[in-house]
Parts: sequence; C-alpha cells; structure tokens
Amino acid sequence: MKINAIDLKIGNIIQHNNGLWKVTKLSHTQPGKGGAYIQAELKNISTQSKSNERFRSAESIEKIRAEEIDHQFLFRSGDDFTFMNNQTYEQIILNGEQVSEETAKFLEDGMEVSIEFYDEKPANVNPPENLVVQIAETEAVVKGQTASSSYKPALLTNGVRVTVPPHIETGDKIKIHTKELTYIEKSK
Repeated sequence: MKINAIDLKIGNIIQHNNGLWKVTKLSHTQPGKGGAYIQAELKNISTQSKSNERFRSAESIEKIRAEEIDHQFLFRSGDDFTFMNNQTYEQIILNGEQVSEETAKFLEDGMEVSIEFYDEKPANVNPPENLVVQIAETEAVVKGQTASSSYKPALLTNGVRVTVPPHIETGDKIKIHTKELTYIEKSK
C-alpha cells in the first residue's frame, strides 16, 4: 500500500532498499530554503541494522500490510519472550532480536500486545499505545517553579526516561504514550 512520507508513523513497516524496515524514530523538518522532508530512523527487520533516511514529504513509500494478531505476553526467559495467541492459545517464542529494546522495557506478565505478521513470520511487537507506569525517581519541586510550564526529567520503574510536569513526584503513577515516550496525564 503506497502512502506519502508525511503519513509515516513510528512502528510502521515499510519496503525500502529491497528490504523490510521498521520506523523507529521520525522528525518532520521544514527548512527555510527548500522543501519539507521527513527524517526517519529505520531498523531492518531481518538483519537488525539501522539506517537514517530522508524522504520528501510527498514522496511515495510502500507500507507493508501486516496481519496484526492480539497476543498475551506470558514471560521472559533470558533473551526469549513467550507470547500466547488470544484466539488459538498457541504459544510463540520470540528472541531479543525480534522484540525491540524499547518494547521489551514495557512488557509485563499478562500484558496484551499486538504482534504483526508478514508472510506468516513475526515482524513487529506493539505494546499498548498508552500505559500506566510508576515514577522511580524525579527531581524535587523548587518552590515557585510550579507556575512555569517547564518539564523535569523522571526515571520510570522500568528504566525508561521521560519528562514530566513539576507536580509529579517519586512514587506517582502516570500515563505515557509508549511509542513517543511522552507524558499524557497523572493516573489515579
């Protein structure tokens, strides 16, 4: 399926340079001179190599139609991740090369994930788009700083770093966007 580069999203799988690539990072740049472009960090699905590519905004890109099947993450054993198909109850074991480091940090026993299959082979594991996680540590609030809209760094219990508003404290639970690693709201 052809899409414009401007419509790329993190996690998409595209056909590029005779291979399948997963989009891991995106940035849209509009320089003062010249046309706008998309800077994309890609990861090859079969070789795990990375590449930085620049696409013109209107450039046509071949997005792969992968079959998404819901699975439940059961457990991790060393570098192996075990998932169970929610319909057939069949188990599938993926290794550390098939599950990205970013995704692995968010996996918890019993979590519902979506696994994309291309040619009946697992190509991508997607955690839920939004997750509630706990703050392991963050800086203390400086008095008078709460009126500004500045964010401060925070470390989550799973080792991921995000920026949070000043009113968030260590031990608080927050909702984050897993693909962009951004703060959404404080959780109850």
